[in-house]
Amino acid sequence: MTTLAQEPYEESAGRPTGYATHDVTNQPPPLAPYDASDDTALLEGVRREDAGWAEEDLRRLGRRAGSVQAQEWGDLANRHEPVLRTHDRYGNRVDEVEYHPSWHHLMRVAVGEGLAGAPWADDRPGAHVARTAGGLVWGHTEAGHGCPTSMTYAAVPALRAQPELAKVYEPLLTGREYEPGLRTPTEKRGLLAGMGMTEKQGGSDVRTNTTAATPTAEPGVYTLRGHKWFTSAPMCDVFLVLAQAPEGLSCFLVPRVLPDGGRNTFRIQRLKDKLGNRSNASSEPEFDGTVAWRVGPEGQGVKTIIEMVNCTRLDCVMSSATLMRKTLVEAGHHVRHRGAFGARLIDQPLMRNVLADLALESQAATTLTLRLAGAADRAVRGDAGEAAFRRIATAVGKYWVTKRGPAFTAEALECLGGNGYVEESGMPRHYREAPLLSIWEGSGNVNALDVLRALGRSPATAHAFFDELALARGADTRLDAAVARLESGLAEASETGARRLVELMALTLQASLLVRHAPPAVADAFCASRLGGDWGHAFGTLPAGADLGGILARALPGEG
Repeated sequence: MTTLAQEPYEESAGRPTGYATHDVTNQPPPLAPYDASDDTALLEGVRREDAGWAEEDLRRLGRRAGSVQAQEWGDLANRHEPVLRTHDRYGNRVDEVEYHPSWHHLMRVAVGEGLAGAPWADDRPGAHVARTAGGLVWGHTEAGHGCPTSMTYAAVPALRAQPELAKVYEPLLTGREYEPGLRTPTEKRGLLAGMGMTEKQGGSDVRTNTTAATPTAEPGVYTLRGHKWFTSAPMCDVFLVLAQAPEGLSCFLVPRVLPDGGRNTFRIQRLKDKLGNRSNASSEPEFDGTVAWRVGPEGQGVKTIIEMVNCTRLDCVMSSATLMRKTLVEAGHHVRHRGAFGARLIDQPLMRNVLADLALESQAATTLTLRLAGAADRAVRGDAGEAAFRRIATAVGKYWVTKRGPAFTAEALECLGGNGYVEESGMPRHYREAPLLSIWEGSGNVNALDVLRALGRSPATAHAFFDELALARGADTRLDAAVARLESGLAEASETGARRLVELMALTLQASLLVRHAPPAVADAFCASRLGGDWGHAFGTLPAGADLGGILARALPGEG
């Protein structure tokens, strides 16, 4: 378990102060190095979801993620943002983005550890769970570089809709070699994939796309003319792009470099000046005679990318859960070493309530993430019931966990007080990152309405969801009552009430998992607060009877 030095709060952790007027006391020592995998809920979930074989690697990756070096990479990659170069010194159009070396260090580890497309080439049960768990751990460094690894992971099943293309590109997308730079794809040992779906006029309503795809004389090959509004990681090797073909919206593979070594037309108009996620370049590309290969049938672009959407939504849940855990660790470390009014902050009753409440939310998010990853893994292997559960539960989890992220991160930042409000603490970066996960791959409304559509069009998804909840039937009266409310609410489901319905679905699902798999202290407090109504409107309002010590001992070892 995590072992953090327990210096009395009045000590200065042995660091020189360099001041003639005062000594530096009552400040916490640096958190790094620490073990980012030292999370009981994470490790238990990995074993439960058939990926226990990956635990040793996960532990090794956790130590590396929490190392001084890796934490510095994350900081530098965000302080030195990507720079767009549209032309070279001679006036030739190059459309390249330059990254700080720290970005490449982070990417090299992520790809090498199998956090991109590797699970699709791994036949072991739990391979997709192991990859998700790796993201929960390595994401303690920084979030931006998780974008290209996520898109690469999600691109593989979509590409399989065109077997002849998958035969060429899949072995490279599932490899563990990171090779930056624009070169002929088949001459590289590993590739990254990006996505170009949305346009200015439509956003999530991709059916309004205007980019035109014109067939050429070569079967399956088209030229594109148009634009995309939010294409991240533009230095990826290939992109999945939606465009209007003669028979309707279709999916295409667009390489940055053509098979003959020539540059494809991929004009980057500008990079987005984003709120967060600033280490990762997001661009507005323009296509004009851009060569593209069709993926899947014409007119079935949305159907072709559905599996891709499931994958990226899972990664949104994973990234939010990672951010929660990271900021909880930061907050826990601070209050262990900071004192006020004669006692450590961790020993102050109200601070314990806040931390325990955050710990409940974090453990619920992590447990749900790994359950979703387990469903994805089993669905890939042909389990129809898990596929139906995954279809509905991933959208539910995407809506709720990503919605909880910003409030959670703000509360964790507040645990550090003014120290958390300065950039050096890293907490402002985490806070800016938090809203992205709710926006990416469909905002809250999009996901809530998607849940309604899935329930209406596919009764199997509702059956699979309630079958999962039934596994905890009788274990907690508050959960049983909430499930009954949910069943009644489904009969009156409407677009206006979609958010409320999906919120209850998420809470009952998280509660059912905790009742079955977490200690009584965690399950009881979660059900009492989230389902039983014994809770306020902010974190730190758990009921008087909650076992704060039991919750904290699980989330922050050594603080029972």
